[in-house]
Amino acid sequence: MSEETGKQRDRWDKIDILMRPVGGLLTAMAIALLGFITSGALNRRQAVETNTRLYSELMSRREESESALRKDMCVSIIASFVDPRDNALDADVLNLEMLAYNFHESLNLKPLFLEVRRRILRAQAGSPAPAVVAQNDEYLERIERVGREIVRRQMIVLEGVGRKVDRTIDLTADPAGTTLEPAALLLDGIETSFSIDVLGVDRVNREIRLGLSIETPDPELGRQTKMAAFTVSYFDFPMIDNTRLLAGQRCSVVLNNFSDHSADITLTLFPGTYASLKEKPYYNEVIESVLNANKRLEH
Repeated sequence: MSEETGKQRDRWDKIDILMRPVGGLLTAMAIALLGFITSGALNRRQAVETNTRLYSELMSRREESESALRKDMCVSIIASFVDPRDNALDADVLNLEMLAYNFHESLNLKPLFLEVRRRILRAQAGSPAPAVVAQNDEYLERIERVGREIVRRQMIVLEGVGRKVDRTIDLTADPAGTTLEPAALLLDGIETSFSIDVLGVDRVNREIRLGLSIETPDPELGRQTKMAAFTVSYFDFPMIDNTRLLAGQRCSVVLNNFSDHSADITLTLFPGTYASLKEKPYYNEVIESVLNANKRLEH
């Protein structure tokens, strides 16, 4: 038995002697493979971080250059309106078009639209010649077309993230005192009720005076009512001219079409984050948004 046990031990000893270098070799290969994989992952991560940092720097420089260009452009165009020297109407209309198409999300351009319209109407009243009247009518059509186009662009964005309702006002008779069909819009779990009253119509300037009654739920006080009265025209843009509601939401009314027989308006309800760049959220709105986001993540 002792001889057999000795032979078995010699056999296992030989196997152990043979396996030791093999095991060391396998261990070295595993360590080398792990180091290669780790080094490759680190290299890839470093490359991604480098590319991301480079992309961020390029985008930052691009935004800075675009901001500087837009600033110079904005200052130059606005200076043309406030310059005491009389400018030609065609230059005023062209400058207004450039300003509206490039800065309609950050500037309230309604005063400029109204000022250019006053200049056109003043020039038209001062010279009744048919050619001058026709030219001024073209100017009026151009600024109205710009206003309607800006409203259309902004509404495309707001309709994608909010809710809307369309209403038609009958202008065949005096609509003052008319109450339009109420509407209830649901956005982000909050149902808001709207009621629109027609207070008056300016057919010459294509403006409608509206009264808006808004009912919103309050978790502590119940439903709260807010009243607003305003004039809506082709130069009122929803991202700029809107009413603050509960939970940072906004509502706005825009004029889509105005004719001798009717006027088409649209009421839109949308998140406050899509308001104009000049609209800064209140601190309590920011804190409430952060808390709501954390609650959604916890659930």
